[in-house]
Amino acid sequence: MDRTQFVETLKAKIDEWNAEIDKLEARMRQESAKQSAEYEKRMEEMRAQRDRAAEELRRHRDESEAEWEKRRVEAERAWDDIREGFRRAWERVTT
Repeated sequence: MDRTQFVETLKAKIDEWNAEIDKLEARMRQESAKQSAEYEKRMEEMRAQRDRAAEELRRHRDESEAEWEKRRVEAERAWDDIREGFRRAWERVTT
């Protein structure tokens, strides 16, 4: 995947995660205090992963193609870790 594709994919996923977080916030407002506290904890995990992805996006959007090629494998590995962290947090909230 080239840098442009990576940045576009990352941006789309961040937008998707923002929508998921918004849905959970709406659901949380309808739940009991105990459940709301659990939702809030998981949403904080998801926000942290989203913020980490946004930082990756900023970093890679501004780098040259040569810089991208040097760090591509590292960036893709980091992206996989971020995506997995968000997935785990999402599963804990929705199950």
